[in-house]
Amino acid sequence: VQVVESGGGLVQPGDSLRLSCEASGFSLNGYAIIWHRQAPGMQRDWVASISGTNLKKYVDSVKGRFTISRDNAKNTVYLQMNTLKPEDTAVYTCEATRLTTSIWGQGTQVTVSS
Repeated sequence: VQVVESGGGLVQPGDSLRLSCEASGFSLNGYAIIWHRQAPGMQRDWVASISGTNLKKYVDSVKGRFTISRDNAKNTVYLQMNTLKPEDTAVYTCEATRLTTSIWGQGTQVTVSS
């Protein structure tokens, strides 16, 4: 039972990336998925979430630039990140949660630099 993030990388300001959070060993149906990020020396922050009923929420700093979505057939949740800024640089981690269950991935590095 795990979730694995992928899609991070080094990009320039203004570029886009799509992160994936793929579950294995269990179905994401009914789980809320939360994307977190942690920049060096900073606390981990919530970025975006999608509930089991597809209610989406975003932190103000990414509204209009990031989009969270889920593909239940692929057992994957995506975070489309557009117009990336240097301040988006962080390790992005997904969390699958339902009731008292919480499953965390290892994270994927996103670096935005010119």
